[in-house]
Amino acid sequence: MASSKLLTSFLITLFLLQTLVLLSSAQAAPKRSDLFREYIGAEFNNVRFSDVPINPSVDFHFILSFAIDYTTSSSASPTNGNFNVFWDSDNLSPSQVSSIKNSHPNVKVALSLGGDSVGNGYAYFNPSSIDSWVQNAITSLTKIINEYDLDGIDIDYEHFKTDPDTFAECIGKLLTTLKGNGLISFASIAPFDDDQVQSHYMALWSKYGHLIDYVNFQFYAYDKSTSVSQFMTYFETQSSNYKGGKIMASFTTDGSGGLSPNDGFFTACSRLKSQGNLHGIYIWSADDSKGEGFRYEKQSQALLAIP
Repeated sequence: MASSKLLTSFLITLFLLQTLVLLSSAQAAPKRSDLFREYIGAEFNNVRFSDVPINPSVDFHFILSFAIDYTTSSSASPTNGNFNVFWDSDNLSPSQVSSIKNSHPNVKVALSLGGDSVGNGYAYFNPSSIDSWVQNAITSLTKIINEYDLDGIDIDYEHFKTDPDTFAECIGKLLTTLKGNGLISFASIAPFDDDQVQSHYMALWSKYGHLIDYVNFQFYAYDKSTSVSQFMTYFETQSSNYKGGKIMASFTTDGSGGLSPNDGFFTACSRLKSQGNLHGIYIWSADDSKGEGFRYEKQSQALLAIP
């Protein structure tokens, strides 16, 4: 009996020691910051997944741009949640999604909803009602996600004909169902510094932030004269707005705005990385980068791959 008690006591002590070692090593492990994301397909520049350099040492997300709940006719009109493919599906087809994922185990592919424009006008978020929009969105997006074997979803509405609470409920219920049904493994949002845009996304974040894995904040929507110190301030502000969120650092390769690689973007990222605040980098977009040989995609991934 005594030896049995001693053995039990020893085993319990050993278990507790192993648990403490595991906990301490988990706490000591640095935060992973090796996620690279890139939007692709919105500008019909004949860019393919296989054109883009992929570093095997990073997690890589392609984001197809865009699926929009508008008709595909020349005079596009809202469909109340019935989504159609508006990206370059000739060059970015289901078979090409399958091929790039089979060739590169570190690649996942998502689709983005909304975007700035459709046809000759803005792409508005314009639901008839919460329940009808959500039901239509679930049905239409389930079909697209299954057809393309997609892994995630990004929310990039930029114009609204509804209030923030309605937006929050529609998108929140959509994400709840898509994640609950195992159709997607991650979700992101893509806000930028505009009062109307922020009011909608922050309403979504406050209620459904637990469903959102990444914040693709559009730092390139700031002025083209943005300095490194300004970028750092903007990053801190948005980290506070989306508290607890994985805020992605971002730039555009169309030269339209924000802090560019030539003006110190990678300096800012190195600072964030040293602070443990760099959750990843995303670029808008592969379509624009194609003409320059994707040099900033290579540089971004090289920085992220550094332990």
